[in-house]
Amino acid sequence: MAAEAVPAVDPRLLVREQGLAGYLGEFKRRMRAGDLGSLPVIVGLIVICAIFQSLNENFLSAENLSNIAVTMVATGMMAVGIIFVLLLGEIDLSVGSVSGVSGAIVAVLAVTHGVNEWLAVLAAIAGGAAIGALHGFFFAKIGAPAFAVTLSGLLFWSGFMLQILGSNGTINLDSEGVVGKLTTYYFTDVAAAYGLAVLAVAVYFLSAFFDARRRAAAGVPARPVSEIVVRTVLLAVVALGAAAVFNQYKGLPLALLLFLVVLVGTDFVLRRTAFGRKVFALGGSVEASRRAGINVTAVRITVFAIAGTFAAVGGLFWASKIAAANQSAGSGDLLMNVIAAAVIGGTSLFGGRGRTWNALLGVMVITSIQYGLALEGIATPIQYMITGAVLLATVVIDSVTRKTQKTAGRA
Repeated sequence: MAAEAVPAVDPRLLVREQGLAGYLGEFKRRMRAGDLGSLPVIVGLIVICAIFQSLNENFLSAENLSNIAVTMVATGMMAVGIIFVLLLGEIDLSVGSVSGVSGAIVAVLAVTHGVNEWLAVLAAIAGGAAIGALHGFFFAKIGAPAFAVTLSGLLFWSGFMLQILGSNGTINLDSEGVVGKLTTYYFTDVAAAYGLAVLAVAVYFLSAFFDARRRAAAGVPARPVSEIVVRTVLLAVVALGAAAVFNQYKGLPLALLLFLVVLVGTDFVLRRTAFGRKVFALGGSVEASRRAGINVTAVRITVFAIAGTFAAVGGLFWASKIAAANQSAGSGDLLMNVIAAAVIGGTSLFGGRGRTWNALLGVMVITSIQYGLALEGIATPIQYMITGAVLLATVVIDSVTRKTQKTAGRA
């Protein structure tokens, strides 16, 4: 008599039932299946910090870490928008030039024409959204390849920026104005940094706890309270440690606070809303999404509008960093760093996999490398080569991971 068939069991249920042994087994299974998650990025970041600290004891100083946190925000904001596009399996090459246009619009309106700076900022952000929507229209409605559309946009908007800046080419911004304070304002009260850390830990714990209760009530796999507590403790160590570092220098940077708010908000949109599910669905299969009743054109246009919006926001932070709008804005290695930050952080170039938090991890890696090399006096060409090598390694890992997942039947 044939042996009685054993019913298939969701491996996540086994994890919950077997405790620590179950988690170790699940970890091994995920490694074999190529589901590495953010682990390579976190390990890489630790290695980078260890190497540069061994070379220069000032790398992990409060001042240097605070400067890294502020500098990375501009690229990080733009990377958030790129992640939305990458989730579709597409690319946007225009974000660098759009960021330059954003800074130029603010400078021309607020400085040259005396428009209220808040209105100038809103106009710049709205302009970025409109530019992104225009690119999305040509891609989604007309059917032109996103690569070609945004490459054209890169050239066109670079020329547009030069045109509106005029012959002078540089317009200085008020360092005490709205844009100027984006990267220069710090919450000096120690309670600000520690309060944010405690708030973040509390919100995470409550969110995870009630989510687990909801899933358990629905009869689906849920994290046990013990795991939630462990995760909360780890988050508390990182958050409170970061707060202590910031308070040793100038305090909590406004730029970092705004970046974290954006990450939380966009992560909620992608993981908790119908729009977010549609974005992931399109990244998985456009035809299946269309047959499921998703308005593919509308979602694509919206995603490119989001990318344009965050490109504009990033441009405001870059303008704040140099307190000016000039002809070099959005050029150089900015586009490479934005895409690299998204991909290095864990977002797949092939669509359908990624989170906006990947922007934080990726931009931390990119900016840490840049600051570490600068402390050692490494020339800019070598910095480009090293950053390019890191990006190539990440893309190779992504490709190998996808092949491993297909072999394991998970893609």
